[in-house]
Amino acid sequence: MRFGLVSDSHGEIENLRAAARILVSDWRVEILAHLGDECEDASVLNEFPAQIIQVPGVYCEHYRDPAIANRVLKVFNGYRVLFTHTAAAHKNDLPDDPNPETLASRGSVDVVAFGHTHIPELKVAGKVLWVNPGHLKESDKKGYPPSFAVLELSVGSVSCRIIGLRGGASIQEWQGIL
Repeated sequence: MRFGLVSDSHGEIENLRAAARILVSDWRVEILAHLGDECEDASVLNEFPAQIIQVPGVYCEHYRDPAIANRVLKVFNGYRVLFTHTAAAHKNDLPDDPNPETLASRGSVDVVAFGHTHIPELKVAGKVLWVNPGHLKESDKKGYPPSFAVLELSVGSVSCRIIGLRGGASIQEWQGIL
């Protein structure tokens, strides 16, 4: 199963649309996941033939609505994937929001897909893959260009790569067994 991960679009609708187009057309993803900031932007993903998963950003008004899940845990090909805006608990969490770090330390997740920092990142800690696709802003004060990620979960192996929106160069890659 192949996922396209995007985060922190911050109103850059054309960059979000371009990333989704590449993910669906070139990478043939089955699921597009928007990991927050700005959650309203995720409606653009409905233009594409893929399942949509989205979570709100911690400063989005929807984050304080108990009817909207701030963190989504799903199982695909036997892998437990947590979709969240932050990699840790946040002061704006609702009382029942699970802490991503606690879930990881207990072995309750295999992959944590998160955003928030605008810094593209792939790392394995213990037996958990942490992936942040970066951001989709045209310019960002942290200096990272717009990027997105492709996560592939196959029986017996996992691969992930972060790709620059401009030019399609791979920024980081990881492949292995969790």
